[in-house]
Amino acid sequence: MQIRQLRDLSVSALGLGCMGMSEFYGPTNDEESIATIHRFLDLGGNFIDTADMYGPFKNEVLVGKAIASRRAEVVLATKFGNERGSDGSFKGVNGRPEYVRAACDASLQRLGVDYIDLYYQHRVDRTVPVEETWGALKELVEAGKVRHLGISEASAATIEKADAIHPITAVQSEWSLWTREIEVNGVLAKVRELGIGFVPYSPLGRGFLTGTVTSLDTLAADDRRRTYPRFKEENFARNYAIVDAVKTIADRLNATPAQLALAWVLAQGEDIVPIPGTRKISRLEENVAALEITLTEREIRELDEVAPIGIAKGERYPDMSTVNV
Repeated sequence: MQIRQLRDLSVSALGLGCMGMSEFYGPTNDEESIATIHRFLDLGGNFIDTADMYGPFKNEVLVGKAIASRRAEVVLATKFGNERGSDGSFKGVNGRPEYVRAACDASLQRLGVDYIDLYYQHRVDRTVPVEETWGALKELVEAGKVRHLGISEASAATIEKADAIHPITAVQSEWSLWTREIEVNGVLAKVRELGIGFVPYSPLGRGFLTGTVTSLDTLAADDRRRTYPRFKEENFARNYAIVDAVKTIADRLNATPAQLALAWVLAQGEDIVPIPGTRKISRLEENVAALEITLTEREIRELDEVAPIGIAKGERYPDMSTVNV
């Protein structure tokens, strides 16, 4: 697999998001998920993404089990900041220094590792100056518990403040053909000004851009996407028109809509490393094949025309208060 650079960290050009292996997207199967992680490594992938809140806590345990015998092959990313109780309750965003230290120690234990390659602040705490949070994160690097630092869903101003305390290796935010705000809100420009790598999560629009979610009936009753505005009935048909347009182009290129959507993200620059998530080996292999697609400038313009900035109907989340802080 191709290698790309996130500032000072070398990773596979495509990462693997593990969130859905433990929560949010319907029934899970640990054996199937572990097999998918192993297949990702076999294909030359090394960049694996998890977070303490997924499960909650279960996903880190799962990932730790999957990589236990292959730690040297893995660039391991996890996150803190979305605090949850063991009962699954959401306690809010927490960026207090004492919480940062405790969360890191807990993640190390669950993952069964001595260090975390890339540790993200998952969400920015509006009540705690980011400089205080990043002061604690800098201490974790100095202690050898963490090797690189990242931040997720932060504004350009926050990114600049955090980077002044300790260099940011990667910024993670949502970016796909139907979520393109970072191109106009200053985030992508700031990341490139500072030389930071960018990690798009949900590059397939939480599965919507694959064309496999043809109606809400295709989602499990407990699938979190049922609560997301873009999946709501009043927005579904308009948003699916984006999928139809992408599919038309994909058919012409002998690709799937998912592969074309990933190829578009990958084409945005060598500093971009998307982390599509899946539980299934077949979907993983489909995603990895997107690396073989080289889009022409004309094809990129065509995709920009069918999926311009702001085309998606509905917000990304039911509550947008913790993003772009």
